[in-house]
This record gives sequence, structure tokens and C-alpha cells, in this order.
Amino acid sequence: MTPLEPKTPPPGEEIHLPGGSIQPFLLAIFITMALVGVTVNWWLTIAGGIGFVWVLIRWIADTRRDIGELPLHHDH
Repeated sequence: MTPLEPKTPPPGEEIHLPGGSIQPFLLAIFITMALVGVTVNWWLTIAGGIGFVWVLIRWIADTRRDIGELPLHHDH
């Protein structure tokens, strides 16, 4: 193996991939809503900001819970 090749896990080791999520899409929608609201209506900015904060908090909580379920130690 050369130094440029990525290290691959040993056979049988499980690779953790997070599940699919709609949260990145919702975050983009609420950011867009807030930015459009700056030029259109103040209530649209407020709604987008509240939605942004709500989705961000949920995303962080889901990620923390997902990471908390991982094993603490890896045997190499």
C-alpha cells in the first residue's frame, strides 16, 4: 500500500453511514425564505429565521444521538 492510497478498514468492520435526511433541504428552504423575506415582507424573514433555528436544533440533536449510539472503542 502506498502512502497515497486510503486506508481501508479490515474485513468485517462496519462502516457507519448516517441515514437519509430531509433536514438539509429544509434548512435551505428556510434560509431562502428568510433572505427573500428581507426584500418582500418582514414576517417572511421571521418565519424563515424561526424555521432555520428549529431545523438546525433538530439536526444537531439527531446527529448527537446518532454519534452516541456508535461504539466507544475500536479494536485494531
